Amino acid sequence: MSKFYEFTVTDNKGKEFPFENLKGQVVLVVNTASKCGFTKQYKELEEIYQKYKDQGFVVIAFPCNQFGHQEPGTDDQIVEFCSRNYGVDFPLMKKVDVNGPNASPVFEWLKREKPGLLGFKGIKWNFEKFLIDRNGNVVRRYSSVKTPSKISADIESLLKEPKSAP
Repeated sequence: MSKFYEFTVTDNKGKEFPFENLKGQVVLVVNTASKCGFTKQYKELEEIYQKYKDQGFVVIAFPCNQFGHQEPGTDDQIVEFCSRNYGVDFPLMKKVDVNGPNASPVFEWLKREKPGLLGFKGIKWNFEKFLIDRNGNVVRRYSSVKTPSKISADIESLLKEPKSAP
């Protein structure tokens, strides 16, 4: 796949989640974990989602257990944890791998489109973030230490840009 909107993933309830339904929106894709030092970022992710969702912004979270086994729960347990502790209302996907032979095709594409520092093609840890513009282009990649509130200006800038013609 070579375009963001060509992907269809599985949400935490086992239902298809076609990215074509996200056309025209600004999207933040995040790999998450419930038992990580960065887990508190769920709170800020929910805050920016609530702040900008009516302007065409969505957060898409992909739980992952590849870093320190910090996401051991089932998809149902993850949803319950996120809802109870952080009031998460943005879409949570089925737990995936983001690196290695079983890596989600979405993350393989994201890593190709926006490599990390010095061209690194892997995901280094939980809560790495990819910002997608209204046309499906990866415009920014953020490390785990960059908190969601620190990227609000980038989100606002993209929300002001018009969607280009297909």
